[in-house]
Amino acid sequence: MKRYCFTLDLYDDPKLMQGYEEWHSKVWPEIIESIQSAGIVDMQIYRVSNRLFMIMDVNDLFSFEAKEKSDHENEKVQEWEKLMWQYQQPLPFAKPGEKWVIMNEIFSLK
Repeated sequence: MKRYCFTLDLYDDPKLMQGYEEWHSKVWPEIIESIQSAGIVDMQIYRVSNRLFMIMDVNDLFSFEAKEKSDHENEKVQEWEKLMWQYQQPLPFAKPGEKWVIMNEIFSLK
């Protein structure tokens, strides 16, 4: 099992932040299926103000390249991503087109 952590910002608007949380209380089944079928065992998203933090635990079958290809070919995932992009904004240091930015681990108690 491997863990990845990511960050992303929402637009700093209380109504948009509430809307984003509401969508995540009823994620479409097709999105859940696409996550699980990619080898993602667990995923959590946390929010403080407009900053999001996502933890993603994956199994040995997971590959970023395969997930990206699968997402690109899945109409429901594309629809979901377009919908979510109404709430999300790239971090100032994100690469062009980059949403979630992977974080580097700098400390572990283990």
